[in-house]
Amino acid sequence: MKQRAQLEIKQRRLFSEAFKREKVKDLVEKRISIRQLSRLYEVSRTSVYNWLYAYSPHYEQKTNLVVQMESEAHKSEMLQQRVAELERIVGQKQLELDFLNKLFEIGSQELGFDIKKNLSTKLSNGTGAEEVRGPK
Repeated sequence: MKQRAQLEIKQRRLFSEAFKREKVKDLVEKRISIRQLSRLYEVSRTSVYNWLYAYSPHYEQKTNLVVQMESEAHKSEMLQQRVAELERIVGQKQLELDFLNKLFEIGSQELGFDIKKNLSTKLSNGTGAEEVRGPK
């Protein structure tokens, strides 16, 4: 004959709010770890975390706790200053380029040939020596 497996009914345990608050206080003050609490009272770690979120002053709803080391804040500020400095330098260089391009344009009109194309054009004369050709 086959033996039938006995049906086991699990009891559902309910912990009072006072008990949960006390255990969360122990967790926050680091007198016990989540793992220890879970094993000691045979409660899932998920339940312990739910207690922690519900009763801890650090986990109030709609509250964000921003953790940033002072050195990280300083580093971030320094990087922002460096970016601003580099943007300023790039702006100055762009102004210089615009000025030089306009200067070449006006010079080319005045002289009657394109200065950019004829500026420092190197020609090979076949001897290995290079000549610099200027305007014709």
